[in-house]
Amino acid sequence: MKTPLTTFLHVDMDAFFAAVEQRDNPELRGKPVIVGAPPDARGVVSTCSYEARKFGVHSAMPSRQAYKLCPHGIYVSCRGKRYGEVSKQVFAILEQYTPFVEPLSIDEAFLDITGSMHLRGGDIATAEAIRTQIRDELQLTASIGVAGNKYLAKLASDMNKPDGLTVVPRDPADIANFLAPLPIRRIWGIGEKSAARLAAKGISHIGQIQAMSRDQLTQMFGERTAEHLYQRAFGIDHRRIVTESTDKSISNEHTFGTDCTDWKTVERTLLALIEKVGGRLRPSQRTACTVHLKLRWSDFKTITRQLRLDPPTHQDRRLIDAGFELLTREKSGQPVRLVGFGVSGLSGETDDTDLIQPDLFGETYGQQAEDERNVELDAAVDAIRQQFGTSGVKRGDW
Repeated sequence: MKTPLTTFLHVDMDAFFAAVEQRDNPELRGKPVIVGAPPDARGVVSTCSYEARKFGVHSAMPSRQAYKLCPHGIYVSCRGKRYGEVSKQVFAILEQYTPFVEPLSIDEAFLDITGSMHLRGGDIATAEAIRTQIRDELQLTASIGVAGNKYLAKLASDMNKPDGLTVVPRDPADIANFLAPLPIRRIWGIGEKSAARLAAKGISHIGQIQAMSRDQLTQMFGERTAEHLYQRAFGIDHRRIVTESTDKSISNEHTFGTDCTDWKTVERTLLALIEKVGGRLRPSQRTACTVHLKLRWSDFKTITRQLRLDPPTHQDRRLIDAGFELLTREKSGQPVRLVGFGVSGLSGETDDTDLIQPDLFGETYGQQAEDERNVELDAAVDAIRQQFGTSGVKRGDW
């Protein structure tokens, strides 16, 4: 009997929060719905409907900027509890098709359907069945990528949104041809800044990376980044589905004995919390996609803010930068009762290539070297604290 090819799906709900709002309130259907902070307050867009995206609105954009682009948009506050309820319904559907489901966030997941797809007529038929069931039972749409590995499946799910199904070919030559015309940013780990620096070197599409040898890539980018670029440019990814019962998020918080009016104390407390979270991430070699800041003022009003990490990380340095960016946005004269820091969107164990995926072109070749130094520093600090306790070594004042 012929062994079936390993097959992964990446299921990604379309504009999930906004879609739930439009479904629950029919008056919002077909209109530009923007979920997040109101336009007259500090804060960002969490997500928005496709009608709003036509005006250039996107997630993580300041709400005030979104209002300038789409002044007739309908602004809706996040209903986290409601989205969580619907997410459970989505995952209950996914688990009907395979036990191998790896959640990435509240609205997306990887599925390994290798051993179960024959029950529904193959990979494409299984993907179509999932999309149909989500549409019929939940009145929502999902886009799905079908491929031989996780990287290609996730890339494919984003290619024909919304309500799309994209199948990646299996033959290595066909995979290379499939990837070649795509923008370089479609390679995981290349953000806006990295893409701009690559463009300055005349590299804008994946095919240009494919045309380079490993030696050429190493000379330009360093060994670790070169290998990552080479493998992703040819669609190579050996990661497996992670289904173990592990924490989906890690967080720590501190309540001050008396409301704190000294912002420096708040900063030092946040720094300690971030280092605790980083210290819990690294032993399992997990990386975080999102950081969360929690503040409770003296009047008990509580706010939470989050920031997406690109690429995911478990380095203290990058967690600190993100945490303090969020804190700076919320700085005010109000006394602080509680401060908290957490991470979510945790990966499973990754290979060495994925553990460090830097911004590829620091001002001095150098971002890769800096990231590697940070990893070595974190490992040294973790070892000292394991032996001598958390007071064994501390960072200087922020």
